Amino acid sequence: MHTLDELLHPITPDRFFAEFHGRKPLHIPAGDSAAKRELLNWNTFNDLLNQSSIWTAQSLKLVRDADPVPPEQYCRTVQTQSGPSVRPDPAKVAVFMATGASVVAGDAQDLTPRLAEVSAMLSRAFAAAVGANLYCSFKGVQAFGTHYDLHDVFAVQVEGEKVWRLYENRAEAPVDFPPDTPETRRWLTQSRGRLMTEVRMRPGDVLYLPRGWCHDALAQDGASLHVTFSVTPLHGRIIFSLLEQAAMQDPAFRTYMPPTDRDGGKALQAHLTDLGQRLARLAALPAFRDEVAMTQERLVPRPARFALPQPMALTAYRPTGLQGPACVGPAAHAMHWALSQPDFALEELVAQFDFVAEADIRAAIDQAEKAGALKRF
Repeated sequence: MHTLDELLHPITPDRFFAEFHGRKPLHIPAGDSAAKRELLNWNTFNDLLNQSSIWTAQSLKLVRDADPVPPEQYCRTVQTQSGPSVRPDPAKVAVFMATGASVVAGDAQDLTPRLAEVSAMLSRAFAAAVGANLYCSFKGVQAFGTHYDLHDVFAVQVEGEKVWRLYENRAEAPVDFPPDTPETRRWLTQSRGRLMTEVRMRPGDVLYLPRGWCHDALAQDGASLHVTFSVTPLHGRIIFSLLEQAAMQDPAFRTYMPPTDRDGGKALQAHLTDLGQRLARLAALPAFRDEVAMTQERLVPRPARFALPQPMALTAYRPTGLQGPACVGPAAHAMHWALSQPDFALEELVAQFDFVAEADIRAAIDQAEKAGALKRF
Protein backbone atom coordinates (compact mmCIF):
# COMPACT_ATOMS: atom_id res chain seq x y z
CA MET A 1 0.00 0.00 0.00
CA HIS A 2 1.90 2.98 -1.31
CA THR A 3 -0.81 5.62 -0.82
CA LEU A 4 -3.35 6.71 1.75
CA ASP A 5 -6.01 6.18 -0.90
CA GLU A 6 -5.16 2.45 -1.01
CA LEU A 7 -5.33 2.10 2.77
CA LEU A 8 -8.65 3.95 3.07
CA HIS A 9 -10.35 2.58 -0.08
CA PRO A 10 -13.23 2.89 -0.78
CA ILE A 11 -13.21 6.00 1.46
CA THR A 12 -11.35 8.79 -0.32
CA PRO A 13 -8.68 10.79 1.53
CA ASP A 14 -10.71 13.97 0.94
CA ARG A 15 -13.73 12.46 2.67
CA PHE A 16 -11.57 11.02 5.45
CA PHE A 17 -10.06 14.42 6.30
CA ALA A 18 -13.40 16.20 5.99
CA GLU A 19 -15.49 13.81 8.10
CA PHE A 20 -13.32 11.55 10.27
CA HIS A 21 -9.78 12.76 10.88
CA GLY A 22 -9.55 13.86 14.51
CA ARG A 23 -13.35 13.72 14.78
CA LYS A 24 -14.68 10.17 14.99
CA PRO A 25 -13.78 6.52 14.38
CA LEU A 26 -14.02 4.90 10.97
CA HIS A 27 -14.36 1.18 10.19
CA ILE A 28 -13.45 0.17 6.64
CA PRO A 29 -14.33 -3.42 5.69
CA ALA A 30 -11.72 -5.16 3.54
CA GLY A 31 -13.92 -5.55 0.50
CA ASP A 32 -11.86 -6.84 -2.42
CA SER A 33 -8.55 -5.40 -1.20
CA ALA A 34 -6.00 -8.23 -1.11
CA ALA A 35 -3.19 -5.80 -0.20
CA LYS A 36 -4.67 -5.12 3.22
CA ARG A 37 -5.03 -8.83 3.98
CA GLU A 38 -1.45 -9.48 2.88
CA LEU A 39 0.13 -6.89 5.14
CA LEU A 40 1.16 -9.67 7.55
CA ASN A 41 0.32 -13.34 8.10
CA TRP A 42 0.98 -16.08 10.62
CA ASN A 43 4.04 -17.38 8.77
CA THR A 44 5.72 -14.00 8.71
CA PHE A 45 4.81 -13.32 12.34
CA ASN A 46 6.23 -16.70 13.37
CA ASP A 47 9.43 -15.93 11.45
CA LEU A 48 9.75 -12.63 13.31
CA LEU A 49 9.23 -14.26 16.70
CA ASN A 50 11.80 -16.90 15.82
CA GLN A 51 14.41 -14.18 15.33
CA SER A 52 14.93 -13.88 19.06
CA SER A 53 17.95 -11.59 18.71
CA ILE A 54 15.82 -8.71 17.38
CA TRP A 55 13.61 -8.53 20.48
CA THR A 56 14.12 -7.00 23.90
CA ALA A 57 12.00 -6.84 27.04
CA GLN A 58 10.94 -3.36 25.87
CA SER A 59 9.96 -4.29 22.32
CA LEU A 60 8.28 -7.66 23.00
CA LYS A 61 5.81 -7.66 25.86
CA LEU A 62 3.35 -10.16 27.26
CA VAL A 63 0.00 -9.23 28.76
CA ARG A 64 -2.32 -11.61 30.64
CA ASP A 65 -5.68 -10.72 32.15
CA ALA A 66 -5.04 -7.03 31.38
CA ASP A 67 -1.80 -7.02 33.43
CA PRO A 68 1.73 -6.88 31.99
CA VAL A 69 3.81 -10.00 32.63
CA PRO A 70 7.02 -8.95 34.44
CA PRO A 71 10.01 -9.26 32.06
CA GLU A 72 11.93 -11.43 34.52
CA GLN A 73 9.27 -14.11 34.06
CA TYR A 74 9.77 -14.52 30.31
CA CYS A 75 13.22 -13.05 29.60
CA ARG A 76 16.73 -14.27 30.26
CA THR A 77 20.24 -12.83 30.02
CA VAL A 78 22.21 -14.13 27.06
CA GLN A 79 25.86 -13.63 26.21
CA THR A 80 26.40 -11.94 22.86
CA GLN A 81 29.46 -10.70 21.04
CA SER A 82 28.55 -7.23 22.32
CA GLY A 83 28.20 -8.39 25.91
CA PRO A 84 25.28 -9.60 28.05
CA SER A 85 21.78 -8.79 26.78
CA VAL A 86 18.34 -9.36 28.29
CA ARG A 87 16.06 -10.96 25.70
CA PRO A 88 12.73 -12.76 25.66
CA ASP A 89 13.19 -16.51 25.98
CA PRO A 90 11.25 -18.14 23.09
CA ALA A 91 10.39 -21.23 25.13
CA LYS A 92 9.01 -19.16 28.01
CA VAL A 93 7.10 -16.88 25.63
CA ALA A 94 5.52 -19.93 23.99
CA VAL A 95 4.39 -21.30 27.37
CA PHE A 96 2.82 -17.99 28.35
CA MET A 97 1.00 -17.82 25.01
CA ALA A 98 -0.29 -21.35 25.58
CA THR A 99 -1.87 -20.13 28.83
CA GLY A 100 -3.63 -17.28 27.00
CA ALA A 101 -1.15 -14.42 27.29
CA SER A 102 -1.23 -11.88 24.49
CA VAL A 103 1.95 -10.80 22.70
CA VAL A 104 2.65 -7.18 21.81
CA ALA A 105 5.59 -6.93 19.42
CA GLY A 106 6.51 -3.27 19.17
CA ASP A 107 8.83 -1.16 17.03
CA ALA A 108 7.91 -3.40 14.09
CA GLN A 109 7.58 -0.63 11.50
CA ASP A 110 10.82 -1.61 9.74
CA LEU A 111 10.75 -5.39 10.18
CA THR A 112 9.17 -6.26 6.83
CA PRO A 113 9.02 -4.36 3.52
CA ARG A 114 5.23 -4.11 3.67
CA LEU A 115 5.18 -2.74 7.22
CA ALA A 116 7.90 -0.25 6.29
CA GLU A 117 6.00 0.81 3.18
CA VAL A 118 2.77 1.60 5.06
CA SER A 119 4.63 3.27 7.93
CA ALA A 120 6.53 5.58 5.58
CA MET A 121 3.33 6.40 3.67
CA LEU A 122 1.47 7.35 6.86
CA SER A 123 4.42 9.36 8.11
CA ARG A 124 4.49 11.42 4.93
CA ALA A 125 0.70 11.81 4.73
CA PHE A 126 0.38 13.11 8.30
CA ALA A 127 3.84 14.67 8.86
CA ALA A 128 4.05 12.34 11.82
CA ALA A 129 6.18 9.84 13.68
CA VAL A 130 4.75 6.40 12.92
CA GLY A 131 5.28 3.15 14.81
CA ALA A 132 3.83 -0.30 14.27
CA ASN A 133 2.85 -2.81 16.96
CA LEU A 134 1.86 -6.41 16.24
CA TYR A 135 -0.84 -7.80 18.55
CA CYS A 136 -1.40 -11.54 18.89
CA SER A 137 -4.22 -12.64 21.20
CA PHE A 138 -6.51 -15.60 21.69
CA LYS A 139 -10.22 -16.36 21.93
CA GLY A 140 -11.97 -14.77 24.86
CA VAL A 141 -8.81 -13.12 26.22
CA GLN A 142 -8.79 -9.36 26.68
CA ALA A 143 -5.21 -8.10 26.76
CA PHE A 144 -6.01 -4.54 27.79
CA GLY A 145 -8.83 -2.97 29.71
CA THR A 146 -10.56 0.18 28.53
CA HIS A 147 -7.96 2.74 27.54
CA TYR A 148 -7.16 5.51 25.11
CA ASP A 149 -4.05 6.33 23.10
CA LEU A 150 -1.92 9.46 22.82
CA HIS A 151 -1.86 9.10 19.04
CA ASP A 152 -4.18 8.40 16.16
CA VAL A 153 -4.55 4.69 15.40
CA PHE A 154 -4.88 2.79 12.14
CA ALA A 155 -5.49 -0.87 13.02
CA VAL A 156 -5.37 -3.49 10.26
CA GLN A 157 -6.73 -6.94 11.07
CA VAL A 158 -4.62 -9.55 9.27
CA GLU A 159 -5.55 -12.93 10.80
CA GLY A 160 -8.58 -14.12 12.74
CA GLU A 161 -11.22 -11.79 14.13
CA LYS A 162 -11.40 -9.29 16.92
CA VAL A 163 -14.26 -7.24 18.36
CA TRP A 164 -13.46 -3.66 19.27
CA ARG A 165 -15.77 -1.88 21.69
CA LEU A 166 -15.82 1.88 21.16
CA TYR A 167 -17.25 4.12 23.85
CA GLU A 168 -18.86 7.52 23.49
CA ASN A 169 -16.30 9.53 25.49
CA ARG A 170 -12.74 10.55 24.68
CA ALA A 171 -9.88 12.38 26.34
CA GLU A 172 -9.39 15.82 24.81
CA ALA A 173 -6.08 16.02 22.91
CA PRO A 174 -4.10 13.97 25.49
CA VAL A 175 -0.30 14.19 25.47
CA ASP A 176 0.44 12.27 28.71
CA PHE A 177 -1.04 9.22 30.43
CA PRO A 178 -2.14 9.24 34.05
CA PRO A 179 -0.27 6.68 36.21
CA ASP A 180 -1.32 3.08 35.57
CA THR A 181 -2.93 2.27 38.90
CA PRO A 182 -6.10 0.41 39.93
CA GLU A 183 -7.65 3.81 40.65
CA THR A 184 -6.85 5.02 37.14
CA ARG A 185 -8.33 1.88 35.60
CA ARG A 186 -11.53 2.32 37.59
CA TRP A 187 -11.67 5.97 36.55
CA LEU A 188 -11.32 5.01 32.88
CA THR A 189 -14.09 2.44 33.18
CA GLN A 190 -16.36 4.96 34.89
CA SER A 191 -15.59 7.86 32.55
CA ARG A 192 -15.58 6.02 29.20
CA GLY A 193 -19.31 6.61 28.75
CA ARG A 194 -21.83 4.30 27.19
CA LEU A 195 -20.93 1.74 24.54
CA MET A 196 -21.16 3.57 21.23
CA THR A 197 -20.61 0.64 18.87
CA GLU A 198 -18.97 -2.75 18.50
CA VAL A 199 -16.80 -3.35 15.44
CA ARG A 200 -16.00 -6.90 14.38
CA MET A 201 -12.67 -6.74 12.59
CA ARG A 202 -12.01 -9.39 9.94
CA PRO A 203 -8.86 -9.94 7.83
CA GLY A 204 -8.19 -6.87 5.71
CA ASP A 205 -10.45 -4.56 7.73
CA VAL A 206 -9.09 -1.18 8.79
CA LEU A 207 -10.15 0.76 11.89
CA TYR A 208 -9.23 4.40 12.44
CA LEU A 209 -9.43 5.85 15.95
CA PRO A 210 -8.64 9.48 16.77
CA ARG A 211 -6.33 9.91 19.75
CA GLY A 212 -8.02 9.88 23.11
CA TRP A 213 -10.92 7.64 22.02
CA CYS A 214 -11.87 5.15 24.76
CA HIS A 215 -11.90 1.55 23.56
CA ASP A 216 -11.07 -2.06 24.34
CA ALA A 217 -10.94 -5.24 22.26
CA LEU A 218 -11.45 -8.98 22.52
CA ALA A 219 -10.29 -11.80 20.21
CA GLN A 220 -13.02 -13.99 18.71
CA ASP A 221 -13.10 -17.65 17.60
CA GLY A 222 -9.45 -18.57 17.96
CA ALA A 223 -6.25 -16.62 17.52
CA SER A 224 -6.18 -13.04 16.29
CA LEU A 225 -3.37 -11.00 14.75
CA HIS A 226 -3.55 -7.32 13.92
CA VAL A 227 -1.18 -4.47 13.20
CA THR A 228 -1.64 -1.10 14.85
CA PHE A 229 0.03 1.91 13.27
CA SER A 230 0.44 4.78 15.72
CA VAL A 231 0.43 8.19 14.01
CA THR A 232 1.85 11.02 16.13
CA PRO A 233 2.22 14.44 14.47
CA LEU A 234 3.89 17.32 16.28
CA HIS A 235 1.75 19.40 18.60
CA GLY A 236 2.16 22.81 20.20
CA ARG A 237 4.69 21.69 22.81
CA ILE A 238 7.43 21.57 20.16
CA ILE A 239 7.35 25.35 19.67
CA PHE A 240 8.70 25.93 23.18
CA SER A 241 12.02 24.24 22.44
CA LEU A 242 12.24 25.74 18.96
CA LEU A 243 11.39 29.22 20.21
CA GLU A 244 13.95 28.93 22.99
CA GLN A 245 16.72 28.34 20.47
CA ALA A 246 15.63 31.30 18.36
CA ALA A 247 14.84 33.63 21.27
CA MET A 248 18.24 33.25 22.95
CA GLN A 249 19.85 34.92 19.95
CA ASP A 250 18.04 38.13 20.99
CA PRO A 251 19.83 39.97 23.86
CA ALA A 252 16.43 40.90 25.31
CA PHE A 253 15.94 37.27 26.38
CA ARG A 254 19.36 37.20 28.02
CA THR A 255 18.69 40.33 30.06
CA TYR A 256 18.04 39.98 33.80
CA MET A 257 14.43 40.46 34.82
CA PRO A 258 13.53 43.38 37.14
CA PRO A 259 12.64 42.46 40.76
CA THR A 260 8.92 42.08 41.31
CA ASP A 261 8.94 44.42 44.34
CA ARG A 262 10.33 47.38 42.37
CA ASP A 263 7.75 50.09 41.52
CA GLY A 264 4.88 47.75 42.27
CA GLY A 265 5.95 45.25 39.63
CA LYS A 266 5.44 47.66 36.72
CA ALA A 267 8.95 47.18 35.34
CA LEU A 268 8.62 43.40 35.50
CA GLN A 269 5.22 43.53 33.78
CA ALA A 270 6.60 45.74 31.02
CA HIS A 271 9.56 43.41 30.57
CA LEU A 272 7.32 40.34 30.30
CA THR A 273 5.01 42.11 27.87
CA ASP A 274 7.97 43.00 25.67
CA LEU A 275 9.27 39.42 25.71
CA GLY A 276 5.82 38.08 24.85
CA GLN A 277 5.58 40.41 21.87
CA ARG A 278 9.04 39.41 20.71
CA LEU A 279 8.05 35.74 20.91
CA ALA A 280 4.92 36.41 18.89
CA ARG A 281 6.99 38.13 16.20
CA LEU A 282 9.45 35.24 16.15
CA ALA A 283 6.67 32.67 15.78
CA ALA A 284 5.21 34.63 12.85
CA LEU A 285 8.47 34.66 10.87
CA PRO A 286 8.68 32.46 7.74
CA ALA A 287 12.05 31.26 9.08
CA PHE A 288 10.35 29.89 12.19
CA ARG A 289 7.74 28.15 10.04
CA ASP A 290 10.67 26.57 8.19
CA GLU A 291 12.12 25.36 11.52
CA VAL A 292 8.83 23.62 12.29
CA ALA A 293 8.72 22.16 8.77
CA MET A 294 12.25 20.78 9.16
CA THR A 295 11.34 19.25 12.51
CA GLN A 296 8.35 17.58 10.84
CA GLU A 297 10.55 16.29 8.04
CA ARG A 298 12.83 14.55 10.54
CA LEU A 299 9.85 12.37 11.49
CA VAL A 300 9.57 10.93 7.98
CA PRO A 301 11.77 7.84 7.44
CA ARG A 302 14.04 7.65 4.43
CA PRO A 303 13.80 4.34 2.57
CA ALA A 304 16.77 1.98 2.74
CA ARG A 305 18.51 1.68 -0.61
CA PHE A 306 20.99 -1.12 -0.22
CA ALA A 307 21.35 -3.17 -3.40
CA LEU A 308 24.53 -5.11 -2.65
CA PRO A 309 26.85 -6.31 -4.02
CA GLN A 310 26.69 -3.09 -6.02
CA PRO A 311 27.52 0.00 -3.90
CA MET A 312 25.40 3.11 -4.20
CA ALA A 313 26.15 5.19 -7.29
CA LEU A 314 27.16 8.72 -6.30
CA THR A 315 26.35 11.86 -8.28
CA ALA A 316 29.32 14.20 -7.78
CA TYR A 317 29.10 17.98 -8.08
CA ARG A 318 31.56 20.84 -7.83
CA PRO A 319 30.61 24.53 -7.36
CA THR A 320 31.75 26.71 -10.25
CA GLY A 321 31.93 29.97 -8.33
CA LEU A 322 28.93 31.42 -10.16
CA GLN A 323 25.99 32.58 -8.09
CA GLY A 324 23.12 30.13 -8.05
CA PRO A 325 19.40 30.94 -8.15
CA ALA A 326 17.81 32.18 -4.96
CA CYS A 327 16.69 29.31 -2.76
CA VAL A 328 14.16 29.75 0.02
CA GLY A 329 12.72 27.51 2.68
CA PRO A 330 14.44 24.51 4.29
CA ALA A 331 16.31 23.62 1.10
CA ALA A 332 18.31 26.86 1.48
CA HIS A 333 20.17 25.26 4.42
CA ALA A 334 21.29 22.35 2.25
CA MET A 335 22.27 24.57 -0.67
CA HIS A 336 24.31 26.92 1.56
CA TRP A 337 26.37 23.92 2.67
CA ALA A 338 26.66 22.48 -0.84
CA LEU A 339 27.93 25.71 -2.39
CA SER A 340 30.52 26.09 0.37
CA GLN A 341 32.15 22.71 -0.36
CA PRO A 342 34.98 22.09 -2.85
CA ASP A 343 32.91 19.14 -4.07
CA PHE A 344 30.15 16.86 -2.78
CA ALA A 345 27.82 14.05 -3.76
CA LEU A 346 24.09 14.59 -4.11
CA GLU A 347 23.47 11.42 -2.09
CA GLU A 348 25.73 12.76 0.67
CA LEU A 349 23.74 16.00 0.72
CA VAL A 350 20.46 14.12 1.05
CA ALA A 351 21.86 12.01 3.90
CA GLN A 352 23.35 14.99 5.77
CA PHE A 353 20.22 17.11 5.56
CA ASP A 354 17.61 14.57 6.58
CA PHE A 355 15.45 17.41 7.90
CA VAL A 356 14.91 18.74 4.36
CA ALA A 357 12.59 16.96 1.95
CA GLU A 358 14.65 14.99 -0.55
CA ALA A 359 12.50 16.19 -3.45
CA ASP A 360 13.23 19.82 -2.51
CA ILE A 361 16.98 19.15 -2.34
CA ARG A 362 16.99 17.49 -5.74
CA ALA A 363 14.96 20.33 -7.26
CA ALA A 364 17.33 22.95 -5.82
CA ILE A 365 20.41 21.08 -7.11
CA ASP A 366 18.82 20.77 -10.54
CA GLN A 367 18.14 24.52 -10.68
CA ALA A 368 21.67 25.35 -9.53
CA GLU A 369 23.12 23.05 -12.21
CA LYS A 370 20.99 24.62 -14.92
CA ALA A 371 22.13 28.08 -13.77
CA GLY A 372 25.77 27.03 -14.01
CA ALA A 373 26.46 27.30 -10.27
CA LEU A 374 27.12 23.54 -10.04
CA LYS A 375 28.87 21.20 -12.43
CA ARG A 376 28.95 17.41 -12.45
CA PHE A 377 32.26 15.63 -12.59
